[in-house]
Amino acid sequence: MRYMILIAGDEKFSKSIGPEEHRQIMTAYMKYTDDLKKAGVLLAGDPLHESAKGARVTVAGGKRKVIDGPFTEAKEVLGGYYLIQVKSKEEAIEWASRCPGAHYPDRAYVEVREVMEIPA
Repeated sequence: MRYMILIAGDEKFSKSIGPEEHRQIMTAYMKYTDDLKKAGVLLAGDPLHESAKGARVTVAGGKRKVIDGPFTEAKEVLGGYYLIQVKSKEEAIEWASRCPGAHYPDRAYVEVREVMEIPA
């Protein structure tokens, strides 16, 4: 089964930390990514640029509406993801609990979602 590990948090936090804490967090993510690779469960994973470089798109009545970031009204935004292949939801949760984002509950959270398999 494929699962997405979605990492979300407060963008203001990442801008408020010093270079040493940023380096420690990035080192933790690099180790986590390496652990996923060594276990053979990692299919994909990347950090995302801040919302200031993004856009939200909706279409209503055939008209497109684009809102450029940053999304100041959003308290939490998606900051990255991992796509893993594991045998069960429990195994996905085990991997998610090791994700560095799960270890900052006051600033971030990790969500686990099974990827829907659609028959061809």
